[in-house]
Amino acid sequence: MRIWGKVFGFIIGFMFGRLGGAILGLWLGHMYDRKFGKSAGISSSGKRQALFFNTTFAVMGHVAKASGHVTENDIRMASSLMDQLNLSGQARADAQAAFREGKESDFDLNACLKTFRVISMGRKEVLQMFLEIQIQTALSDAQLDQKERSILSIVAKELGFSQQQLDDLLARWQAEFNFHRSGGAGNQTSIKDAYEVLGMSESNSDQDIKRAYRKLMNEHHPDKLVAKGLPAEMMELAKTKAQDIQAAYDRVKGERGMR
Repeated sequence: MRIWGKVFGFIIGFMFGRLGGAILGLWLGHMYDRKFGKSAGISSSGKRQALFFNTTFAVMGHVAKASGHVTENDIRMASSLMDQLNLSGQARADAQAAFREGKESDFDLNACLKTFRVISMGRKEVLQMFLEIQIQTALSDAQLDQKERSILSIVAKELGFSQQQLDDLLARWQAEFNFHRSGGAGNQTSIKDAYEVLGMSESNSDQDIKRAYRKLMNEHHPDKLVAKGLPAEMMELAKTKAQDIQAAYDRVKGERGMR
């Protein structure tokens, strides 16, 4: 029987979060130990997906509360995500409970994110998808105040992203919001936003745009994300993101006459 994961998890968890952290660390250590036992791959994957699911809604609640109060847009955004994921019954109740937990004044954002990063095993695509969901929450009212930006900076840093990477993602998501609102076709604003969805501009070459498109599609491929720990219920989010990237690329390609 393996116990060292539990021992070190308990010690490290206690250092960060006293008794609550110790209990969480003990659980994580237990998962680490099980990873090396029979059927560990299946067990670890299931736990990673469950943690992604709960952490997503908890941090969503925290981001929503950042501006001082949770708005109708924030609640609508959370409910829409739950609908998109076809959550009902106990699963929806768990998501709502996690969202409420994130709104509490004593919610430990840093500890929550540290745990999430450990259990996600540093998988960049999964971590980025998580960050993008939080950005989408912050931009649900089409505005981003300083408190929301500060919290997103904490989230990005804890997950291993630089401030520049966060700024780039924010610009792309704002462009995607505008791209959706304009219908994705037919006007100058739309083509400008289509470029920004791809992280490109009119000055980039056709080859640059093709590379950016392939990279983004690779990062947001639903099957790859699920294989790396994204809950299967959240595959629809990845599909939607991939569709937006494809639509933006088609818009730019048509404008340029690219093959």
